[in-house]
Amino acid sequence: MASVDKFSVTFLVDNSIEWFTKLPPGFTHELPQHLQQENPAPHPHPVTGVPVLDFDAFCCGAHGFSALIETQITGEAPHFTLFDTGPDSQSLVRNVKAMQIPVDNLCALAHRHSDHTGGLISFLNLRTRNGPECVVDCHPDRPISRGMARGPLFDKVFAALPDDPTFEEIEAAGGVVEKHASGHAVAAGSVWISGEIPRVTAFEAGVPGGKRWVSDDGGKWISDELILDERYAVVDVAGKGLVIFSACSHAGIVNVARDAVAKFSRPIHMIIGGLHLAPPDSPIEPTIAFLSRQIVPSPAYILPMHCSGFQCKVALEAAFGEGCVPAGVGMKVEVLGDRELDKRLYPATII
Repeated sequence: MASVDKFSVTFLVDNSIEWFTKLPPGFTHELPQHLQQENPAPHPHPVTGVPVLDFDAFCCGAHGFSALIETQITGEAPHFTLFDTGPDSQSLVRNVKAMQIPVDNLCALAHRHSDHTGGLISFLNLRTRNGPECVVDCHPDRPISRGMARGPLFDKVFAALPDDPTFEEIEAAGGVVEKHASGHAVAAGSVWISGEIPRVTAFEAGVPGGKRWVSDDGGKWISDELILDERYAVVDVAGKGLVIFSACSHAGIVNVARDAVAKFSRPIHMIIGGLHLAPPDSPIEPTIAFLSRQIVPSPAYILPMHCSGFQCKVALEAAFGEGCVPAGVGMKVEVLGDRELDKRLYPATII
């Protein structure tokens, strides 16, 4: 993976919308981005003459995740990678139009849960109307169906998730399926998509009650608590370190961080995405202890989104202060690299 001189991300689907909280440098709320847009610019009020905000053209929140990652090396063209597509056929397409972002030719899926893949076909349909084919980078293992069972026995599935798009449906909508079980670089080497995430942390044991349907013996539900097709994405910003995207952290964000540090020996600048610490009895305390005290240096910023949960956000704010940023749909983050500083960066360590 090549380090980049410029990184930015625009959040296109998330559970939350945040317009007013004070943000660190490089973070921009949705509202000022709309005021700066020229196509179309906010129309003037007929009496006052000031711009009128068109809320019909603003982003909407939804239970899911999608982020447009932009990476650039000085002297080269920027690359755009869409990481996940949200839960439904409307949210991502609406928010893409609202933010007037480029609809580029690479989409990477973190894992096959419909709150991350539900917008894929509608995105591809939009993409087909506005450009060439779109590469869809995904794990080769596609479950027939996934469902959830309630405790304490976890023996009966109470609901199934909507089925993920099949490879055939993706191709029919203009996608070019690329299957990868192992880690690899995309976007001209500027974004790394992991392979299977090693499960080495004792308190990160997967998703209790996770099930998948298999065709054995006429069809049945089996345990699927580890969600082994889950992947994370990472960008290395020169002079800053790793920006890690963990869309849902079913594998555990500690396992994700351990794997990224082991692979790249770089400090973590930012962790972004769902931390899956909202369910009852989630390991919030040991997770935050690891992120704040056992990674040296600790991450400069953590953006807990999607499935992280309120209690997790409160605990992260207590541990990281202003380094815990309340991100949400429509927000944009920009990080500029520093090649000179990069020469003095020490490797990350885990204690």
